[in-house]
Amino acid sequence: MQKTTIIAVGKLKERFWKDACAEYLKRLSAYTDSVVREVPDSTPEREEAAILAALDKLPDGTHVILLDIRGKETSSEALAQKLETLAVNGASHVAFIIGGSDGVTAAVRARANERMSFGPITLPHNLARVVLLEQVYRAHKIIRREPYHK
Repeated sequence: MQKTTIIAVGKLKERFWKDACAEYLKRLSAYTDSVVREVPDSTPEREEAAILAALDKLPDGTHVILLDIRGKETSSEALAQKLETLAVNGASHVAFIIGGSDGVTAAVRARANERMSFGPITLPHNLARVVLLEQVYRAHKIIRREPYHK
């Protein structure tokens, strides 16, 4: 089973964000061992140290995807294909990074294997986390050719 780690800057404060993330993490548990690692919201330079430290704790060979508005726009089907290809090629761990409101440093960008975008819109970080969890869940449903219940 492929493992998924989401490294997210900032803590979820409102109950509805926490509940939405918890729901998708619960759903994902049937497909992947998923965990969210929160790092303190600060300046990009301080966040860099925390993000890189979190990445250093992951297994060698972890495939790192940075969410970036200037990254490659990715459909649900393309994300499913990406995760399936990574798994087939032996990547047993995938990490996603959601940076802070001021973006990430060049060092964090350089550490990522690729950058992915949900499109040209700007999402609040709390919402980006929910959308990412939902899309990873949807990708696993697509990979297994299971219906997605709305």
